[in-house]
Amino acid sequence: MLIAFAVGLRTGRHRGVDVAWGLAFGAMALTGYACSAGHGDPGRRLLATVLVLVWGLRLSAHIWWRSRGADEDPRYDRMLSRAPGSRDAYALRTVYLLQAAIAWFVSLPVQVAQQLPHPPGPLAWTGAGLWAVGLFFEAVGDAQLTRFKADPANRGTVMDRGLWRYTRHPNYFGDACVWWGLFLLAAGSPIGWATVLSPLVMTYLLVNGSGKPMLERQLSSTKPGWAEYVARTSGFVPLPPRRHRGA
Repeated sequence: MLIAFAVGLRTGRHRGVDVAWGLAFGAMALTGYACSAGHGDPGRRLLATVLVLVWGLRLSAHIWWRSRGADEDPRYDRMLSRAPGSRDAYALRTVYLLQAAIAWFVSLPVQVAQQLPHPPGPLAWTGAGLWAVGLFFEAVGDAQLTRFKADPANRGTVMDRGLWRYTRHPNYFGDACVWWGLFLLAAGSPIGWATVLSPLVMTYLLVNGSGKPMLERQLSSTKPGWAEYVARTSGFVPLPPRRHRGA
């Protein structure tokens, strides 16, 4: 995150922290893999590390591609406009260091899983399956939205196709599934169950924090047809579209 902060100082834009988010998880997974050598089961260590690396690298690559050449993220502009004193010092505290702390906390199940001495069992493989479901929703949802935005004919319209027909946020739902799946890799021990707060915090942030609410406030004021889309489409968990009354 400090490297991302240095880049932000140089460019004058702090949206690069979003790219650093996935990379930070990958770095922590690799560090945990190295530190657990001789302690954790090799198969479980490798499984947890690979799952985090695949998720983190895909997410960072997607955000980098989406934001290349773009101006500052309006979220950070609004946040830093309220900075008491130095804008850069405020950015370091409230953007970079805060996200680093959250990333460390959310990754606790991975750190615990890498230290467990027994090989992956049914619970761990169930977690890997849930991780795969989450990655599917996240990656496919992102790809569908990217293609939709690339078509000029869709400008000003609401994306309601593919996975977006069943949930307004397939990528956020997928992200939550990924971290609940990774939690199950650690849940084979009492200390692993103690890390349940990590996926709970991630899910809360996606549903009630900086994810879904902030994005929906922006879309409600810029996208005609948004209210109708909200009325028929689940806000998080994928469900069949609701029928209009009288239909």
